[in-house]
Amino acid sequence: MERPEAKDEEFIFDGRAIISETDPKGVITFANRKFCEIAGYTKDELKGQPHNIIRHPDMPKAAFAQMWETIKGGQPWSGIVKNLRKDGLYYWVETQITPVFDDEGNITGYIAARKPVSRKNIDEIAKTYKAMLEKEK
Repeated sequence: MERPEAKDEEFIFDGRAIISETDPKGVITFANRKFCEIAGYTKDELKGQPHNIIRHPDMPKAAFAQMWETIKGGQPWSGIVKNLRKDGLYYWVETQITPVFDDEGNITGYIAARKPVSRKNIDEIAKTYKAMLEKEK
């Protein structure tokens, strides 16, 4: 699936939470209706895709490295993320990712819940992410 060019246009959403589930490698196994609506994909387009299908190029790699280290270690992670819609618009979300365990304590996947984030928090984290991206160059 070809990725769209990121546009400098923000898509604003409110209301219900965006929910997705992945396998241990981050491949989408479930996406709720709100996730499909906000990301601009159908459930069939999302299922089986790596979750980074919605990763915006403005997101620093270090932010996701820290996230993966946390959730692979069995701990929940929360943060603010800028995501890319199928049409190239973007949206910001406050994200909580929680590992799912089997009876033996092995991680079998992850559940992510996202909700709208305040403009103040977006402005603050955008500056941090910009500085992080500069260091990655």
